[in-house]
Amino acid sequence: MIDFQPTDGLIVVDIQRDFCPGGTLAVPQGDEIIDGVNRIIKKAEEAGSVIVYTRDWHPENHLSFKAYGGIWPSHCVQWTPGAEFHPNLYLSEKGIILDKGTHSEFEAYSGFQGTGLHQILKDHGVNRVFVVGLATDYCVKETAVDALRYRYETFVVADAVKGVNVNPDDSQKALQHIKDMGGKVILSQELLP
Repeated sequence: MIDFQPTDGLIVVDIQRDFCPGGTLAVPQGDEIIDGVNRIIKKAEEAGSVIVYTRDWHPENHLSFKAYGGIWPSHCVQWTPGAEFHPNLYLSEKGIILDKGTHSEFEAYSGFQGTGLHQILKDHGVNRVFVVGLATDYCVKETAVDALRYRYETFVVADAVKGVNVNPDDSQKALQHIKDMGGKVILSQELLP
């Protein structure tokens, strides 16, 4: 059993309407992880851990959108319903919300990219991070890899993430890449009683 500590960070990646069923860039069954993620958030909250929620917060002319030469449909456009957190996601009052991908000319898969996340974690004395959310093969992977680059002990909770899987095994490859970089892939039962 792994116990959350005040020096831990929980990074909840992009659990937004557009990434869940019915959204413009839905992760298949992406909403199925929410109950487990909520239990993890509450456990981290009880321990006084730092809780960070990342969200894609794109301008309507973002370069990742097909209409502007990108590969994705328009998604998580600032101030639209699709950019909102999923209504079933538990938002801790102590949680910190960080927007990424806010500039039309820059892509930002990682929660660390252009958000100040590293400084926030450093300021709170965090040395270990846990990553949950969407999508395993893009934003979760890049966030975990950046956490490792910043030398945080990094855990990805495998049953609290879901992938887009453009190719059938993309999520498994992403988790393997995280392990190869020195990260740990665990199950939520290792965090929850």
